[in-house]
Amino acid sequence: MRIYEGSPRQDFEEVFRSIGAYLDRRGMREVLLAEAPDGFIVQGLVLVGSGTWSDTMGQQVKETLTFLDDDIARFMDEAIARRGHRPPPTTTRPGYYEQALRVLGRYMDEQKPRDVFFFEQDGNFVLRMLTSSQAGSRHQLFEFTSEDVERMISEGPAKRQRDAAARSTR
Repeated sequence: MRIYEGSPRQDFEEVFRSIGAYLDRRGMREVLLAEAPDGFIVQGLVLVGSGTWSDTMGQQVKETLTFLDDDIARFMDEAIARRGHRPPPTTTRPGYYEQALRVLGRYMDEQKPRDVFFFEQDGNFVLRMLTSSQAGSRHQLFEFTSEDVERMISEGPAKRQRDAAARSTR
């Protein structure tokens, strides 16, 4: 990732996990995310409160957010601080976007792209990555169904344990 080169803790997995946690708190759905030179542009649907009794559910509106490097760093620091403390037994597990964007970010880290763009609809993700090889750079498309994402989320803890074990034997 251009804006995080040289920092070992900042990768797509952690960056997207922290953005996902923010989106969960914001209640955003049907997300589109594009990498920009100085951060990310995120667009999605949010529920805006109502002002009258007849419109008690509010209405969905499209919202566009720009997350600059400093915003991402703050999200990541907040997320690390949250995870650094043992949660009480009543704490709920991470939200859907925190989990989904984390596993997609991990997949992206394995591909080592130079640029990413994706959108989500009904839990399905379409991802476009700019990758480089000896033959040059090209965009590649990947599709993840909601079932793929759920499987990746459920396999995540075991994969992280294997990775931690492999790192400790080095």
